[in-house]
Amino acid sequence: CSKGTLDMAYPGLIMGNGAAQEGIETHLFFTFWGLDIIRRKTVDKLTMTPVGNTAMRIGSTSLAMPQLLGALPGMSSIASWMMRGKIAGLAVPPVHEFLTQLTDAGGHLWACRMSVDMMKLTKADFIEEVEDIINVSDFLDLSRDAQMIFV
Repeated sequence: CSKGTLDMAYPGLIMGNGAAQEGIETHLFFTFWGLDIIRRKTVDKLTMTPVGNTAMRIGSTSLAMPQLLGALPGMSSIASWMMRGKIAGLAVPPVHEFLTQLTDAGGHLWACRMSVDMMKLTKADFIEEVEDIINVSDFLDLSRDAQMIFV
């Protein structure tokens, strides 16, 4: 996962949880801003921004949300609140709970060494479900003969 927004956290978590629940060996590698998904300080505070998101629609209509509207103060908070409500209405757990479910099912969470060093983070900055901080070559070794999905 390379983006740390609420709307970008769920695709990888949904696929990862589905795979882990089916008994498929699952490894998620978090890099750059995706580290926010597994950081103690941010995991429960992820937001989404409607600015620049051309896929944003007004309610259940097919009308695209005007980009200028997304730039208004408070729109990120409103969009995040609405997204959380929609997710909860589908009985989908919050991000941290989803990460716990994934690891309880045997999934593995890894933080990218280069991104961690660049952001001056340490293992203590991450939720307990994160196994370790590894580099890309270590992750590629773990997933050598696997099917890889980049989200």
